[in-house]
Amino acid sequence: MATIFSLDYATLWFLVIGAVFTGYAILDGFDLGAGAIHLFLKKEESRRIAINAIGPVWDGNEVWLVIGGGALFAGFPKVYAAVFSAFYIPFMIFLVALIFRAISIEFRSKEPMAWWRKLWDWSYCLSSCVIALALGLVLGNILQGLPLDRNGNFQGDWTYFLNPYAFMVAISTLALFMMHGAIYLVMKTEKRLYTKLTILVKNTTIFFVISVLLLSFYTLLYREHLTERIKANTWMFIIPVLMVLAVANITRSISQQRYRQAFFSSAVVISLLLVIVAVELYPNMVISTLDPAYSLTVANASSSEKSLGYMLVFAGIGVPLVAVYTSFVFWTFKGKVKLDEMSY
Repeated sequence: MATIFSLDYATLWFLVIGAVFTGYAILDGFDLGAGAIHLFLKKEESRRIAINAIGPVWDGNEVWLVIGGGALFAGFPKVYAAVFSAFYIPFMIFLVALIFRAISIEFRSKEPMAWWRKLWDWSYCLSSCVIALALGLVLGNILQGLPLDRNGNFQGDWTYFLNPYAFMVAISTLALFMMHGAIYLVMKTEKRLYTKLTILVKNTTIFFVISVLLLSFYTLLYREHLTERIKANTWMFIIPVLMVLAVANITRSISQQRYRQAFFSSAVVISLLLVIVAVELYPNMVISTLDPAYSLTVANASSSEKSLGYMLVFAGIGVPLVAVYTSFVFWTFKGKVKLDEMSY
């Protein structure tokens, strides 16, 4: 089998998909988090500033989700089919929430009535929370494994995804995005709203730490197979240690008004969590709970080597272009948010 840097094409494509979804979690994570804490901002001006802070970038951030979904379909069609058939209901809820979130941002400023704006404030906040929870719910179930038969067909029912571990991952995902979003808004605001958000950063960080600690204890006690690789390779403990240091650096950076450093640390936390997921899953992509031999792996679920080779070329060109475009947008709209007649 052809390799690049001693990695076969399927493994490389696995890494590409992981990198794209990590980029999505970092980018869309902060604007979902900003939406989730939206109702904690009481004043009309504060809510407008918060929405305008993500206004220029939120739709561009979701491009990374489209790229990730397309890459998964192209590189691992069996995994795509199994996951989407298993989580049909959560993904439908996810899509509905995406639609409501988009129209909430666009509709809110179209009418001046207080009841109208409160309606879309609630819609914006709830849809942002639902998206984050749905993503966590799917991730939690994939980590545990799915009842897949020898052909990769899902053998559970629609209630399968409702279980305590998946709920704990969902809550942790929401908490992580809320912390990430609060930090982003701190970077974009000033004066009294800035002060309010520094308090929200501390509170959401506490919420995240409690959530992830409970999740970690539950994983160690009841989902031991998800920690086997790190336990077997003690040098990998550096990953959770770095994550703890990154979380600690967030509040320290905020107290020193080093906002970019705090945001970078938050992004590092997201990246390291997904690295842990990838490390524990690989070479599996979806573990079968019926029989480990039925699991979908990087090797048995990938497209042909020729297809992966072509797609790696396109990914090598396309992903950097999207990254450059994303960086350009962020650079263009850098700095504190100022409201004007064109604002939401």
